[in-house]
Amino acid sequence: MARILITGAAGMVGSHLLEHLTGAGHDVLGSYHRPTIRMADIEGRFVLVELDVRYAEPVRRLVATFRPEVIYHLAAQSLPTVSWDNPWETMEINVQGTVNVFEAVKSLRAVEPGYDPMVVVACSSAQYGASLTPANVPIGEDVVQLPLHPYGVSKVAQDLLTFQYWRNDAIRGIRARIFNCTGPRKRADVVSDFAGRTARIMRGDPGALRVGNLETRRAILDVRDLIEALVLLAERGDPGEAYNICTETAWRIGDLIPILERLAGRGLAVNPDPALFRPSDEPVIFGSTDRIRARTGWRPQVAIEDTIRAVLDYELGALGA
Repeated sequence: MARILITGAAGMVGSHLLEHLTGAGHDVLGSYHRPTIRMADIEGRFVLVELDVRYAEPVRRLVATFRPEVIYHLAAQSLPTVSWDNPWETMEINVQGTVNVFEAVKSLRAVEPGYDPMVVVACSSAQYGASLTPANVPIGEDVVQLPLHPYGVSKVAQDLLTFQYWRNDAIRGIRARIFNCTGPRKRADVVSDFAGRTARIMRGDPGALRVGNLETRRAILDVRDLIEALVLLAERGDPGEAYNICTETAWRIGDLIPILERLAGRGLAVNPDPALFRPSDEPVIFGSTDRIRARTGWRPQVAIEDTIRAVLDYELGALGA
């Protein structure tokens, strides 16, 4: 049994990781600030503490008190659209928050030299940006990073900070470059948006799916597969290394609609919404997973239809009877 800290435990990925690791018998503490899931899904079931990672001293105190053996640093402002509107806060949370986590480890190590946690940092495929072209996928970890929005830039910084603290301070850090991932409790991604709207239509709400660019292609990973990858990287990953975490197929976004129609048992009208079209958008997001497979043996297992079914069932449940 290990002592494990999860920052961002009230996000979609963090909440599922909290469930998985607690169920496996670990001593898990989850921190949260500005939840992006319904807190009713996790409150009362897990050990939680409120923590704003932008502030160094509370982060230092938490690490010094709990002394986690593994830290999954997931706390972030994770929406590209929000990063255009508020790049300052995106940088504060994502970059400064990451510095604070590593500095908290350094601070404890200064008085306890044997303290040697593994820190798995949630990085992002958004780091690749303009390098993600149809001719350049599935993209490998060594390709130049050319992010297209402040969120992507902030994730490059998190990634490089993880490498820097390993190289200079020997803090074992893993750069987990997560590609598009979804699951129950997700908000503001294409699968949850489509599934939420479909659920309302199934419950009698007339209307159509609001859609953006249906021609982009995304490798959509199930959160259950992501959790397995993160745990394996904490156990077997090489410190300082970057690992893509991606599924095996890049789906055209428009091809998700027939899957929802089958699950809903009805046709779905679509309504293009200019607000959903981004100023710049990668035509395809798809990554090579050769490195993580070679190191850990991981490969995704959940089919896209099972992923969409899980999200749709969650959205239907959230609407009640």
